[in-house]
Amino acid sequence: MKGAGKAMRYSSDHKSETRQRVLQEAASEIRAKGPASIAVAGIMARAGLTHGGFYAHFASKDELIAEAISAMFDDAHGRFDRSLAKTDPRAGLLAYVDFYLSARHRDARERGCPLAALSSDLPRLAEEPRARFGRGVATLTGWIAEALIGLGIAEPDREAASMLAELVGALSLSRAVSDGVESDSILERSKAAIKLRYGLIA
Repeated sequence: MKGAGKAMRYSSDHKSETRQRVLQEAASEIRAKGPASIAVAGIMARAGLTHGGFYAHFASKDELIAEAISAMFDDAHGRFDRSLAKTDPRAGLLAYVDFYLSARHRDARERGCPLAALSSDLPRLAEEPRARFGRGVATLTGWIAEALIGLGIAEPDREAASMLAELVGALSLSRAVSDGVESDSILERSKAAIKLRYGLIA
């Protein structure tokens, strides 16, 4: 019986790890190509699994997309949390803005923020993926608002929504233009405007 118990625990852990591996591959694929263009067979192959094993983890492609969106926001929230960890709100928010509007983030499409990667695809997604996206936006906005409260900013919820919209818009536009100099300029102008507006620099 003890042996069976150990096997059961291993099986549960193994399934969870395998599911996370599939979600990581799906998240990268969604960021790079958009949710409508992902191929389940390709994602499973990159995760080292067969196509037939997909339904042991997900009921449908829509469920995979929804779970991958949640995983993408977990990564985004983790990065925001790390920016604010062990520092004051001003320095933490400054670090986050510097990261978000950086050339490194712009060029890392497969690892970047899900808002910029998915916003244009949302109207074509199923209800559950859209709901996951909405919850992710609300959570990230709330985290920015908390940092703004620490800075003494009036109407932090409204300002957090405005800041997030500018961050996402600037990043998306910088990725859309073909001129590298103009792309860099978009990032730098928006970064400077946000820092000035919220007193993130002396």
